[in-house]
Amino acid sequence: KELGAMAEIPYIGSRISLISKAEIRYEGTLYNITMEESSIALQNVRSFGTEGRRRDGPQVPPQNEIYEIIIFKAEDIADLTVLSQAPPVQPYTDPAIISASAPAANPYGYGAPPAAPAVPPVDPWATPSATAAAAAQPYTDPA
Repeated sequence: KELGAMAEIPYIGSRISLISKAEIRYEGTLYNITMEESSIALQNVRSFGTEGRRRDGPQVPPQNEIYEIIIFKAEDIADLTVLSQAPPVQPYTDPAIISASAPAANPYGYGAPPAAPAVPPVDPWATPSATAAAAAQPYTDPA
C-alpha cells in the first residue's frame, strides 16, 4: 500500500535528515513511504557526505547538487530524524465547507511521469537515400 496523502502520514512534507548505512547524510522533504517496497522517498534532497562518520575507508565529500527525488531502501537507513514538521493544511474559511482533506498522493508514484524523448522531425516524403545524400552534402551559403 502506498502511503502518500498527508492525512494518512503526518510527517509527509516534513524536513528530514537521513543517514544511510554507508554513513552519508541526506536532508530533504519527506515525499512518500511505500510499504511493499520498504522505501522512503525524499524530495529536494542534498547530500552532506560522510562528515567524518566513516572510521574505515575514504570519506565522501558533500555535494552541491539538489536532487529532485531520491528513493531509499528502508533496510539501508541507519538513522532518520525529523528536523521540522510540515505546516498543517488549513482549508479555506468558507462557511459552505463542511469538511476537507489533503490532496491525494501523486497517481504516478514518485514524481511526475517521465517526459517523452525528443524525436527529430521526419519528412514523410523523403526517401531514405535522398535524406542520407542530403545529409552528406556540405552546406553552401546561397548568398
